[in-house]
Amino acid sequence: MPDPDRLCGAMFSVPDADGRPIALGGCEHWHGEPESLELSWGAARRFQLTACVGGPDPGVALDELLQLWCAHLAAASGADDPDSAAVVVWPSRDVDGIRTLLRRGFAPRSVVAARRASPASHAQLPPAPTGFDIRRASPADVDTVTRLGLEVIRYDAHFGGVVDRPSTVAALRAEMAAILAEPAPWIWLAEREGCAIGVLIGEQPPARWVAPLVGAGPVAYNMLTFVSHADRGSGVAAALVGYFHEAARKTGVPVTLLHYEQTNPLSAPFWARQGYRPLWTSWEARPACTVR
Repeated sequence: MPDPDRLCGAMFSVPDADGRPIALGGCEHWHGEPESLELSWGAARRFQLTACVGGPDPGVALDELLQLWCAHLAAASGADDPDSAAVVVWPSRDVDGIRTLLRRGFAPRSVVAARRASPASHAQLPPAPTGFDIRRASPADVDTVTRLGLEVIRYDAHFGGVVDRPSTVAALRAEMAAILAEPAPWIWLAEREGCAIGVLIGEQPPARWVAPLVGAGPVAYNMLTFVSHADRGSGVAAALVGYFHEAARKTGVPVTLLHYEQTNPLSAPFWARQGYRPLWTSWEARPACTVR
């Protein structure tokens, strides 16, 4: 069931000189359920504009569309909440709208990156680096998986998008317990001398919530990957990712997706080496009323 608060339904249109639309937009309102893990991935209240922009100058068309949306947000309940965000998801490689978004008070937050599956003839499961072991996690590992997953949330919170809330630990543990209860969960642990130092948590296909962001499907989603600071550069993170890619390949998934924080200095270089390319960038203004 969709969240009733998400069904804003407001639509905006920017016409050209002949009255034909060169920009269209629709607004959705969202607020997180108390104690849900979704609250850790951003603001508690989100106003999202889905924009379709064209014309000879997309930046100008986007600017006019944002002006209409700004007037809508000025009258929207909760847009002045300090824990709110106005969100525009824009194609990562489309530079025409960037100056407009910056001028209107937006900052880039997270990136959705995609990787095409390797041909079967090229697929291989990378061995764990010397001194490390990689295994699939079991229900008995819920505390370990939660501990390592929390490291990602707390690190990414430095960059302004992710929020480490009082409810985060309990919400993360509940979600990890649910995933680990599934047959053959897509969670792998990296261990050194019996101590868990890394984790990859994947969502098996069809991952319907994120699948519409790409044309091919079904998709698999990498929820998070973590390796302890002392063990970075050892190759263990790439080995964990290899297990995820091989599992996706075996299920016939053509594309794998993940999010990373735009300003995280570690993420973009690492994921590029693993074959991921930026697809969509989430631009935010916090609070939502600060869009100008």
